[in-house]
Amino acid sequence: MRKRLIVSAAGALSLFLAVPASASGFQPGADGLGDPYYPTLGNGGYRVSHYDIRLKYQPATDELEGTTTILATATQDLSRFNLDFALKVSEVRVNGRLATFATSGDQELEITPARPLAKGSQATVVVRYKDVPSTVEKYGGYTAWRRTPDGAAVAGEPVSAGWWFPSNDHPSDKATFDVSVQVPNGTQVISNGILTGTSSQAGWTRFSWREDKPQATYLATLAIGKFDITTDTTAGGLPVYNAYSKDLGDNADAAKASVERTGELVDWLSGYFGAYPFSSVGGVVPNIGSSGALETQTRVFYGSGLFARGSNTSVVVHELAHQWYGDSVSLSRWSDIWLNEGFAQYAQFLWSEHENEGTAQELADYIYASRPASDPFWSVKPGDPGEEHQFSLAVYQRGAVAIQALRNTVGDETFFRILKGWPTERRYGNATIPEFQAYAEKVSGKKLGDLLNTWLFTPGKPAVGPSPAGAGAVASLAPGAGRADGQLPAEPKSWKKIQEANAAHADRK
Repeated sequence: MRKRLIVSAAGALSLFLAVPASASGFQPGADGLGDPYYPTLGNGGYRVSHYDIRLKYQPATDELEGTTTILATATQDLSRFNLDFALKVSEVRVNGRLATFATSGDQELEITPARPLAKGSQATVVVRYKDVPSTVEKYGGYTAWRRTPDGAAVAGEPVSAGWWFPSNDHPSDKATFDVSVQVPNGTQVISNGILTGTSSQAGWTRFSWREDKPQATYLATLAIGKFDITTDTTAGGLPVYNAYSKDLGDNADAAKASVERTGELVDWLSGYFGAYPFSSVGGVVPNIGSSGALETQTRVFYGSGLFARGSNTSVVVHELAHQWYGDSVSLSRWSDIWLNEGFAQYAQFLWSEHENEGTAQELADYIYASRPASDPFWSVKPGDPGEEHQFSLAVYQRGAVAIQALRNTVGDETFFRILKGWPTERRYGNATIPEFQAYAEKVSGKKLGDLLNTWLFTPGKPAVGPSPAGAGAVASLAPGAGRADGQLPAEPKSWKKIQEANAAHADRK
């Protein structure tokens, strides 16, 4: 850990007094959860159940003032614990008492409570802060906080929380959220879940949002500015809430032509993945210029540049599929990213089938045949791509081809039972690839280790393509070959839009 910088007003005496002698057996919580890609993300010693985030934001100056209240339960006897946060903190209280605090590392807020926390006890942690997020040093070379002409927006993966609320910033510790933001009259606030109310006083308006299902911290989003809002319900009564910056220009109509299909697409995806797991759905398109997209829970975040080439329902399908695969069932560790991206990409294959623009098999065959064995694409392991390649095309495309290979191995009936049963059985939880394999083997009655090892964990182009045995030339191609006649399979009609969607994912970090 880097040298700590003490930022609270308390001196060495108060630090000494914070932990009485009777608590000598208490220990600091770990300053990270040991994730294989991001070992310092998250913190040990406690679990969070709820975040209450109250903010005041001035768009003209980008000044953000906040108080976040965290409900947490100690998982060990704690003398000290960390939160992940990047903004300037003025005060911390734990169970109503002032706590001392310090900063260290890349977004570590170290908190020493006046009284240590016994294992199993619940703590209320209140953090007050004020800063200009756009001026805060970037984490890992990027920032999730982006100014817009009339406000700001925040979304990012694997981290985004640190620029607007303190947290245990790892997807393995999910919690419910209340987000309440005060802004000048005429400015609007978009966040996750349901808008529970608005109130105005003395030139300011407060917007209050609630997400009442467990949510990973990187899936929390905030967009502040002037928006065109559309509201509706799906055929099944699910509230749909979409927001578009008023200054999207030439991209506005294409954005609306895509995102306004959200309700229809959620109903369609429910046929494959089971009942939608949350209480609302929708999207937000702030004017950030980016072509990125992120599956922020219930309120998908789309960069306005994504629609510069026209509408794209395929990317909407991808991000909505994540509401099941990634949001409801979340990663236990970032190395299991295939559980998110492979299945969301495969949802695009299913949408292509639905639109008669190429079957999932044709898309899988096209990917396999169009990339020679010498292509670096095949060197990335979708099941453990490494931090550098976490959002590589191979995680998406080879990952989706692996799912088609699974489908061919277990048969359609069993495959679609797995596809729907997994997010139903693991709803609101976390998972790993080995756990998915065990589930698929239980449902199918087949051993799948060799198949998944070949497609997910072995560098190099698999010797046999994803087609069923005997189903055509692609199934028996040598690793570096094209079709038997030297020609590639015909490009599926949906391919260009799928490629545009993939470009959006490359821009998320």
